[in-house]
Amino acid sequence: MNQETLNNIKDYLIYLKEIGINELPIELVRADTEGLKSGGQTHHLPETDDTVWAVHEPTILRTLEDVRKMIGDCKRCGLYKKRKNIVFGSGNEKAEIVFVGEAPGEDEDIQGKPFVGKAGQLLTKIIEAMGLKRDDVYIANIIKCRPPNNRNPLEDEISACEPFLKEQLRIINPKIICALGAFAAQTLLKTKEKISSLRGKFYTYEGIKLMPTFHPAYLLRNPNDKKYTWEDVQKIMAEYKRLIS
Repeated sequence: MNQETLNNIKDYLIYLKEIGINELPIELVRADTEGLKSGGQTHHLPETDDTVWAVHEPTILRTLEDVRKMIGDCKRCGLYKKRKNIVFGSGNEKAEIVFVGEAPGEDEDIQGKPFVGKAGQLLTKIIEAMGLKRDDVYIANIIKCRPPNNRNPLEDEISACEPFLKEQLRIINPKIICALGAFAAQTLLKTKEKISSLRGKFYTYEGIKLMPTFHPAYLLRNPNDKKYTWEDVQKIMAEYKRLIS
């Protein structure tokens, strides 16, 4: 086993730890519990912090409920100190279109559901204009706890929370993701480009088509730009019809 393979295994173990999995999936193991042997050498599995990676049957997240249980009463970053509720996400677990926003606001924090305030009401109208209902789609955020005063999430908060969104998207496996606003689009696409430059074009996220558009909260402040979001969602529906045809 070469060093590159070992590094890949280590990266995967760290990723598993980030989403709360402390056991090594059995399919990755081809050695005894003392380590991975290659070329006469024994390469021990990496330990991070106080976690010891044991060889057991894998913990596999198969449903959104599994992901929610894994999150638990999350204290992985400082946002838990002032939150009222974890805003996990809502909608159809088998949705073919997923909307991803930035983070919960005050109304969402109180109710524990995404996009329920004024911006959420506008999002509902956008979804209905697409010929769909909220129950047809899935809605989530990059961050699941409200940042103080609705500030942008910090890097450590993103690192703690984004792996759970990745698991949600993996399980749902939608045909199209609509990233709502600059923060969601920039985080998912790992770019610093402005939303005005990103919107209106399809990108790929983990093999899934992704369309960035303006956040509904922005549209409430800038109603003249609603026409651009309408253009974007029309492209989403056209691409969706193409994908299912």
